[in-house]
Amino acid sequence: MTTDLTSDGATIDLFVIGGGINGAGVARDAAGRGLSVVLCEKDDLAQGTSSRSGKLVHGGLRYLEYYEFRLVREALIEREVLLAAAPHIIWPMRFVLPHSPEDRPAWLVRLGLFLYDNLGGRRKLPGTRTLDLRRDPEGAPLLDVYHKGFEYSDCWVDDARLVVLNAVDAAERGATVLTRTACVSARREGDLWAVTTRDTVTGEERRFRARCLVNCAGPWVSDVITRVAGSNSARNVRLVKGSHIIVPKWWAGEQAYLVQNHDKRVIFVNPYEGDKALIGTTDIAYEGRAEDVSPDEAEIAYLLAAVNRYFKEKLRRQDVLHSFSGVRPLFDDGQGNPSAVTRDYVFDLDRTGGAPLLNIFGGKITTFRELAERGLHRLAEVFPAMGPDWTQTAPLPGGEIPNADYESFANLLRELHPWMPRDLVRHYGRLYGARTRNVVAGAMSLPGLGRHFGGQLYEAEVRYLVATEWAQTPQDILTRRTKHYLHLTPDEQAAFAAWFDGSDLAQAA
Repeated sequence: MTTDLTSDGATIDLFVIGGGINGAGVARDAAGRGLSVVLCEKDDLAQGTSSRSGKLVHGGLRYLEYYEFRLVREALIEREVLLAAAPHIIWPMRFVLPHSPEDRPAWLVRLGLFLYDNLGGRRKLPGTRTLDLRRDPEGAPLLDVYHKGFEYSDCWVDDARLVVLNAVDAAERGATVLTRTACVSARREGDLWAVTTRDTVTGEERRFRARCLVNCAGPWVSDVITRVAGSNSARNVRLVKGSHIIVPKWWAGEQAYLVQNHDKRVIFVNPYEGDKALIGTTDIAYEGRAEDVSPDEAEIAYLLAAVNRYFKEKLRRQDVLHSFSGVRPLFDDGQGNPSAVTRDYVFDLDRTGGAPLLNIFGGKITTFRELAERGLHRLAEVFPAMGPDWTQTAPLPGGEIPNADYESFANLLRELHPWMPRDLVRHYGRLYGARTRNVVAGAMSLPGLGRHFGGQLYEAEVRYLVATEWAQTPQDILTRRTKHYLHLTPDEQAAFAAWFDGSDLAQAA
């Protein structure tokens, strides 16, 4: 765990509330500019929306239909930036879009894909191609009524790890990262903020003085403005619920599918964790507490029906292995249709009371780096001596891979660890990249990795996650830092949790 370098009463430059992708991105960018930073998160990093996404770095093909050309262009540019920065957790994926004559006409789809290929100056990813679904192998799992299709490129991302790696980089550049630490109050005292935090595990309270407060609380952004900071804003977020289901993968090949439901919403059907598929998402206006969000049976039925409209193999309710929901904190632009609400982000800089408060509304995973950079631009007058932009060409931890060539790196990793099973090499390489050596910690055999809990989970990885990535509970490890929960039996998960809770690691965390 990173040592907390900020003592009570010390004055820092930036206090960031929220440990999702936006908060972690802002903390990283600011720390790299030489600012002193504290980031606090009331739960675990990425415990909310940022670990419950569709796990894609993409331009948002469907946003073209709402004329969001600038948003799509910027996201497509960022797609290539992030692919170079973290090739271990972000990689290209091809998406097959079967065409249904009942929906959008083929010429319109092709026009949209042409724009998608060219709006962002695509360099690394292959372009769109037209498919004959009766002949091309990608059409094999689809119903015979679908004759024509298109295939285009986007990228996959391990969303929770993207958040954690930003936090790790921020900490290594001097930021203090406090998880399970709620900001319980923040009040202006002249040109400074007096901030009080409370450790949600121990109850310990700490006080900070900060020159600027940055509100990246996502679904709770309005709550922070009114309850914590005692401020106000004319802007607001609109909460939209998105649910996903996980089922066994039923088709051959690494391609994903994008299908359209009768209501014209598109559903992604993506290969996931090797032998599984991730299907989503829904778009439903949400009025409840963000902490309480969960999929309902109507959403699950909706996703199953969308898939069954296109594929020969019919999914049933009992095929659903897992499901999850997230609340998207979208900027409220007054649109009635949740699918039409903009995915763009908006800044609200409040300096009316002296010490500045930067509220961030909306955003998406793909544009988090750009959001952070532009957010710091808004604070240039507050911090005139801060360093220049730097994140566009900087790798994330583990992404220090020559030419961002993951396949060559993976071959080298196998050569360096000939004793390690191929699946385990892939697991470490995909999660930790160039920092795999830190996870393995000099082990020369499987026994050297310590206790084996099942699947690909060994004690060495657990100790690494507690020591360097703020993991404090079994679920931090099984569901966010990794996806081991999908590969361990219920008995194995219970045994791991019992071991962890009784180990020295639980006390250290």
